[in-house]
Amino acid sequence: MRDLELLAPAKNKDIGIAAIDCGADAVYIAGPAFGARQAAGNIMEDIRQLCDYAHKFGARIYLTLNTILFDDELDEAYALMCDAEDAGVDALIVQDLAVMKMAEGGKDGKQRRIHIPLHASTQCAIRDVQKAVFYKDNGFSRLVLERELPLSKVKEISEATDCEIEFFVHGAICVCYNGQCYMSESITGRSANRGECIQACRSLYNLVDSDSGKVLAKNKALLSLKDYSLINRLEDIAEAGACSFKIEGRLKNISYVRNTVSAYSQALDKLVEKHPGKYRRASFGHISNGFQPDLVKTFNRGYTELFLDGHRGKWASMDAPKGMGELVGITASVRPVGKDEIEITIKTQKGNTIILANGDGFAFTSHNGDIVGFRGDVCSGNTIRSKRIQGLTPGVKLFRNISVAFEKSMMNSPCKRLISSEVETVISGDGVSGYVISVSATTEDGRRTTISCNAGTDPARNAEMMKSMVSGQLCKSSGLYNFHEAKPLQIDTTDNNIPFVSSAFLNGIRRSLAENLDKQPVLSRPLLNLRSGHNSPTGSILLPAHLNYKYNVANSLAREMYISRGKCNTVDDAYEISHIRGAELMRSKYCIRYELGLCPKMNKPGTPLPKHLHLENNGRKFALTFDCKNCEMVVSDDSGL
Repeated sequence: MRDLELLAPAKNKDIGIAAIDCGADAVYIAGPAFGARQAAGNIMEDIRQLCDYAHKFGARIYLTLNTILFDDELDEAYALMCDAEDAGVDALIVQDLAVMKMAEGGKDGKQRRIHIPLHASTQCAIRDVQKAVFYKDNGFSRLVLERELPLSKVKEISEATDCEIEFFVHGAICVCYNGQCYMSESITGRSANRGECIQACRSLYNLVDSDSGKVLAKNKALLSLKDYSLINRLEDIAEAGACSFKIEGRLKNISYVRNTVSAYSQALDKLVEKHPGKYRRASFGHISNGFQPDLVKTFNRGYTELFLDGHRGKWASMDAPKGMGELVGITASVRPVGKDEIEITIKTQKGNTIILANGDGFAFTSHNGDIVGFRGDVCSGNTIRSKRIQGLTPGVKLFRNISVAFEKSMMNSPCKRLISSEVETVISGDGVSGYVISVSATTEDGRRTTISCNAGTDPARNAEMMKSMVSGQLCKSSGLYNFHEAKPLQIDTTDNNIPFVSSAFLNGIRRSLAENLDKQPVLSRPLLNLRSGHNSPTGSILLPAHLNYKYNVANSLAREMYISRGKCNTVDDAYEISHIRGAELMRSKYCIRYELGLCPKMNKPGTPLPKHLHLENNGRKFALTFDCKNCEMVVSDDSGL
């Protein structure tokens, strides 16, 4: 039996709790610092409270400590590791090898050891067996793989290690291999490896033929990708060896998390139901959904499965880097209805019925490529009244990116998570010495408690009616538990009667059962080889003798680790320190030439194609080169142009 984990993002404690309620088996969240999303930090007390809540369901909390560290930050990072362990955090998601070193006893190895399992972040750029085994040999219990990997490579890495395999299944995609994008640092000095990415991949660029100066594409988000969605491929990913299915979105709001987690939790439940003897969920509890999730209504730039099957498709989101929402239709007319208002009439696609509501948010692409958003003040049928909107004309595609009705359904009917608990009730004694009601409850995670109460000496006038009331009152939900009968009520009285008891009396028993169960800790289900602590290094995998800036070494401890355990001779400083001129800023499986039909492999031999291309943005130039052997595109800085 393999346990499958749905891993959800959380910007803060409240969103983390919402994710657990909607069916997440684990949540990843940042602490006060070093969390790769500078705008998503949290105090440790909130982390502690989130851990306490998650652990009630056997769910886990993973703290992101996945930025690269400078030498003067190591003490603070180590203190954070200690605080995380004290707060009950179940694992640390790590990029910098200095964290692994400090887990063994601080900077000098003589301080407190940290026993939290370590997960190698996607920032570690794990996309081959050699690198996977290196992290496995050095004590990491889980590997978070690159999103660009095909299923065949996921399976290969899974079979080559005994680590847990975590794989992204939903959300925004970086155009560059994770952890190796230096575009933001190059432009502004704000490092993506330090949680300060400016999202240069979502900016607008001109694509220019460097030889002729001809502009081939103007004012387009040429590096922007669609969002990832593998909701229909969970079984394939599980078969390839992954045990954790990760949703991206630590900067997203609570609506996004509720919707995506609910959708994927339901999909994962269907997979478990299809293979009952093969898979099960990694945490406990059953979700009652008050709303129907719909991924179309969640922020997205269109969806892609990227390279999952080993072949490329059209991945770009050049026209909608900010996300457009669901297509409503085409504007049939736009007419003024007052000094500052307009009325928009929409022509919907055949067979497409969309119900609009007052306050819905809409978006369209203007003639100059800008995405313009507005609110519909009054929506009725296929008409929208709003303030005047510059650039909105008949014939424009109109999208809805905020559905008021859907948002209300999520807010008014939130998910509720309850742990299934079987109840066994025995009534003994008699009407002379007194009746006794004994109730035992056993939860789905194996906790058990029994409560016995004196029920007095008065027999019930209507025994059948009383039996029904006893069963009915005890088989309700209370606290985190959904109580139900394991077997019929057992009557073991010497006079063959049952006592008369009030519903308040029975409700008190049920509440006491819940309170007693709360006092017993839930034992988390182990995933694939979840380790406590860290392995001793085996040294079975050696890294290259020279490590370049792409290994992101920014402190002495990380350099020491690579030299001692990777047997490297020299290690370059991270780009954030060296700022090498002419450096490769991005390497990607995404290719602009392919997207625009300029790929040599797509055209007949002899077809005239531009040989040298570059991107332009705000006066800066970025050279494009193409590694056709590996089918990769490289973006470099402008020093050679």
